[in-house]
Amino acid sequence: MQKILPKKFFMILSYLTIFLLVKTEVSLAMKITSPEFKNSQSIPAKFTCQGQGVNPALIITDIPPAAKSLVLFMDDPDAPSGNFVHWVVYDIPVIGRIEENSVPGKQGSNDAGGISYVSPCPPSGVHRYFFKIYALDKIFNLDEGINKSSLESAMSGHVLDQAELIGLYKKR
Repeated sequence: MQKILPKKFFMILSYLTIFLLVKTEVSLAMKITSPEFKNSQSIPAKFTCQGQGVNPALIITDIPPAAKSLVLFMDDPDAPSGNFVHWVVYDIPVIGRIEENSVPGKQGSNDAGGISYVSPCPPSGVHRYFFKIYALDKIFNLDEGINKSSLESAMSGHVLDQAELIGLYKKR
């Protein structure tokens, strides 16, 4: 019986250690939220074409310590012509909050032909708006106006973590 007890103790200790490591890893994953709306809930009209059309505040937590910059994309995959890029922001300093109606870094081109936030304004039905944040191990120092596809290529091999927030909107 004495030989079994240490073996069981070692097994329990091993499982507990693995559980704690996995639990810690999961709990440290980067997150993006907004004080304005919950994930998969409606974006308030203030942040759309039927309001002030400004970006909502975003909160980023559990950013990896090695991060040197952040990148933010906002897309509408439900647009009639396919995925519509509403906002591209890069070289964002490692910050825990993007303020409402702000430009936290350099802006890339959107699918409306500009380099600013394009507020939700779906032609019909409910659309999903994906706010995707990426923690990177470098600062790009690229000129403003880069398109999302080119920026994604530049990001390859430099993403430390990412998170996503989905907001919904339907015109009233």
